[in-house]
Amino acid sequence: MLVQSSIQDRICFVEMQNADHFNCLSAEMCQELAEAIFQGYHQECVGIVIKAQCNKGVWSAGHDIRELPQDGEDPLAYDVPMERLLRSVQDVPIPVIALVNGTVWGGACDLCLSCDMIVSADNATFAITPAKIGIPYNASGIIHFINQLGINKAREMFFLAQPITAQDALNVGLINRLAKPEDLEKVLEEQFLAPLRRNSVMSISAIKRQFRALSKAANVMPSETFERINAYRTKVYQGADYLEGIRSFLEKRAPEYKGKASELDD
Repeated sequence: MLVQSSIQDRICFVEMQNADHFNCLSAEMCQELAEAIFQGYHQECVGIVIKAQCNKGVWSAGHDIRELPQDGEDPLAYDVPMERLLRSVQDVPIPVIALVNGTVWGGACDLCLSCDMIVSADNATFAITPAKIGIPYNASGIIHFINQLGINKAREMFFLAQPITAQDALNVGLINRLAKPEDLEKVLEEQFLAPLRRNSVMSISAIKRQFRALSKAANVMPSETFERINAYRTKVYQGADYLEGIRSFLEKRAPEYKGKASELDD
């Protein structure tokens, strides 16, 4: 098993335990996480905490690059395991808290943002890195970052694909609370879990459902715009740069991208 879950005083703790592979979000990892999250809900927990065993300071390295399709299929289609996991976190009708004690990369950054709250060690970093691999991120993910961080910070994170510090993440509202690594569990318990247990889970659940419904309502776009976005993305993941990004990563070398922005022109 890649995930270990336990229930303590009505809180479900879900821990990623594949540190040897930097807790990559493989199909198996995503499936186990989603199952553990809904198990916590169905066992009447008031909240869920996602945490990780870290190796070399990595909380999660994000999407498992070895599993990305190389046959012209969309790597971030609606029904791929990572997208299903993100929706599971967003849709489970009790609060989900990410407890971050290391570096967060790629799709794992989106996983953290999908949580309702983030408690982070002050030496953690966050990076969203599809541009490094040549992946065209999907519209739902980009909208998610815009809503959480504002458009300028979202642009910075996607365009540069560089880690931002935990303090920077706190300043732009990506995370809720910073703590020294040795105080992380204490801060989580005293400032988040203890108050959560005292509140009405029915009220909290209704409010979370409202947050989800209202955020979706605010993101309605014309069908023409959606089709245009899909056209841009298809040209990328069916192009040579996308394959070069995957192969260079697997071969542990710098990518040699040759694509041109003008190839996306209508």
